[in-house]
Formats: sequence, C-alpha cells, structure tokens
Amino acid sequence: QVQLVESGGGLVQPGGSLRLSCAASGFTLDYYAVGWFRQAPGKEREGVARISSTDNIYYAEFVKGRFTISRDNARNTVDLQMNNLQPEDTAVYFCASDYGFGGDSVVFGGTYFGFWGEGTQVTVSS
Repeated sequence: QVQLVESGGGLVQPGGSLRLSCAASGFTLDYYAVGWFRQAPGKEREGVARISSTDNIYYAEFVKGRFTISRDNARNTVDLQMNNLQPEDTAVYFCASDYGFGGDSVVFGGTYFGFWGEGTQVTVSS
C-alpha cells in the first residue's frame, strides 16, 4: 500500500523537544520532495518545512533556528526535529510529498504537495 505515515507526536512541556518522522511505504521517499505542515484548532493549515528532491531545504520564518528537517534514506523517512517547543506550536502535524496529487494540493516553498499522511498530534503544555 502506497502511503505516508507520521509518528513521534505527543505531549511535551514548553522548551522541550520532539522528533517527528514521516515514513513512506510503497515508494522511495528520497526521489521526492517532502513537506511538513501543521494545523491548529480553528486555524488554517500552514507549511513548516520542506526538503526538495535535491535536498534543498526551506523553513517557515516562525520555525527557523528551532526546527530541522532531514532525510533518513535507510529508514525511508523524512524527520522533523523540533526544539524549544512553545504552546503556539500545538497542532496536528502532517507530512506530504509531491509523489501524487489529488483534490488537496498546496504550494509551499515553491513546491506542490498533494500526497498526504494522516497526521500526528503535537501538544505543548505545562
């Protein structure tokens, strides 16, 4: 089955860290761009970070210096290391790829994304 599956979310205190993983099955993630997005309750989905098929990296301004996106080709994943998390980072985090396109396609960092995972919840609270 071709899919993306996010993992690594959870509850963390302000200032803490989490590492999210986006795992692909049925295709090789290294050949495609991957983006991380998030959606907080009552807010629109926003792009967080993306890595292109040539490993060019782009971050949203609000995560620069705190989040790091990287590939782990041995695991066929793209990971998002999140440090110094704050309550405003609370959201469902989704990964997406340009592997395929359906009705839900967005542009972030100059790349179209249309193949989505189901998301993982990140909650930052004391």
